[in-house]
Amino acid sequence: MSYVDGFVLAVPKANLDDYKKLANLAGPIWMEHGALAYVECIGDDVPYGEVTSFPRAVQAKDDEVVIFAWAVYQSRASRDAVMAKVMADPRFTPDRPMPFDMKRMIFGGFQPFVEL
Repeated sequence: MSYVDGFVLAVPKANLDDYKKLANLAGPIWMEHGALAYVECIGDDVPYGEVTSFPRAVQAKDDEVVIFAWAVYQSRASRDAVMAKVMADPRFTPDRPMPFDMKRMIFGGFQPFVEL
């Protein structure tokens, strides 16, 4: 069974082009180092909920869009190896300025229990 990293973040609309450039740089690097899939999505139907929602989870402001992204790996061990390679890749430097507030990004690794 595979392993999945999931991400939810808020990107200022003014920075969306910069974020897309970053995603288009990052995706091929993840894939080159062993990810099976890499997907970045812009929120299209993500209402602000009364108790909880994607926008609430990342404290999205009126001038921001919600991004939902994920990467798929063969296993947890594969994910750990891919992440080590990505973080060491000179094309992707995690200390570069990001076009979003990383403190409000939600991320985590998930073990699927249903895969169809």
